Amino acid sequence: MRENQLEEYLSKGVERIVQGILRASADNPKESLFLARYASLGREAGRRRAKLEAAGEHIPPFLIASITDSCNLHCKGCYARANVSCMDRGEELQMSAARWGEVFCQAEEAGVAFILLAGGEPLLRRDVLEQAGRHRRILFPVFTNGTMLDEAYLKLFGKNRNLIPVLSIEGEERLTDERRGSGVYASLQKAMGRMKESGILFGASVTVTRENMQEVLSEEFTAHLARQGCKAVIYVEYVPAEKETEHLAPGDAERAYMEQRLKMLREAQKELLFVSFPGDEKSSGGCLAAGRGFFHINAKGGAEPCPFSPFSDTSLLHTSLREALKSPFFIRLRAEGLLTKEHTGGCVLFEQEQSVKGCL
Repeated sequence: MRENQLEEYLSKGVERIVQGILRASADNPKESLFLARYASLGREAGRRRAKLEAAGEHIPPFLIASITDSCNLHCKGCYARANVSCMDRGEELQMSAARWGEVFCQAEEAGVAFILLAGGEPLLRRDVLEQAGRHRRILFPVFTNGTMLDEAYLKLFGKNRNLIPVLSIEGEERLTDERRGSGVYASLQKAMGRMKESGILFGASVTVTRENMQEVLSEEFTAHLARQGCKAVIYVEYVPAEKETEHLAPGDAERAYMEQRLKMLREAQKELLFVSFPGDEKSSGGCLAAGRGFFHINAKGGAEPCPFSPFSDTSLLHTSLREALKSPFFIRLRAEGLLTKEHTGGCVLFEQEQSVKGCL
C-alpha cells in the first residue's frame, strides 16, 4: 500500500472510530456535544496530515505513549514486567510532565488525532494526565487497571472529556482476578458504577487469550459491560511475555473465530463500539508500527516501533516528534520489509525480534 493510500485508509479509520464512539454516547448529552466538536477537529487534523503527506512527510494519526514505568499490580504474563519496562517503583529518569506537554503540542500541530496513554499504570502520573487534558484537539484513551479511580480522578475525567478511561478486564470475576489479583474485578465493577453515575464516557480493554476467548466474546459478557455504562470494547490479542505462555496466544483458527464473533457482536449490540488490535493487518498492507500508522514513546522518551518491540535509537527528550518519525531505525524497518512480512501470530515485529535488533 502506497503512503498516500495508507494515509487515506488511516484517516477513514479514525473517522469510523469517532463516529462509533459518538453513536455509542448518544444518551450522554455532554459527551455527545464534545465528540461532535471533536469529529470536526479530527477532520481538520486529517487535512493537516494530508498536506504534510503531499509534501513528502508522513504523519501517523495516532501514537501510543507509556507515560510511566511504574505499576501497582503484578498481572500474570505481563509483557511490560517481563521486558523490564515496568516495575513497582519506576526509575527516576521518566520524562517530565512539562516535556510530555511539549510532545502533545507538537502532535497537535502535526495533525495527530489520538494518543493512547498507557504505562505501567498511567493514573500514577496525574501530572501528565493534566497536561493531556489541555489538548482538546486530541483524544486520549487512558488504559488503566481501574484500581486508582478515586473521587479526584472522577472529577478530572469529568472536567476533561478528551481523556477517556479504558479499564482493563479479563472476563468475569474468576478470570480477571486470576490474572490481575484478588479483588480487582470488584474494584472494576465499583469504578464502572461510579463513572456511569457521573456520566463519564469509558471503555474496556480485554486481552484475548485462548483461555478467555469464548467468555469475553460472548454476548452475555459484552451486554454486562454495556449495562455497567461501558461504550467501547477494545480487544487486544495476547503477545506471549515468556516461552511458558506461548500456548495462550491466539493462532489462525482463534483469530478467525474472533473475527466471526466480532462481526456478530457488531450486528447484535450496536450500542457498543468494538475495536480489535492488531486486527486484520493485511487491509493496511502490513504492520502499522514504526511510524506507518503509529509509534510508541516509552516513559523515558524513547521512540520505539511499538510496545511489543521495545528498541530505540531516538529520544523525544531532545528530539522533536516529527524528527523522531525520521528515526534511522524506523526507516530501516520499513525499507527492509519487516513490517509487511508474513507471520503466524498477532504481532509481526515481536516474532522477528532478532531481525528487528539488526536494524538498530
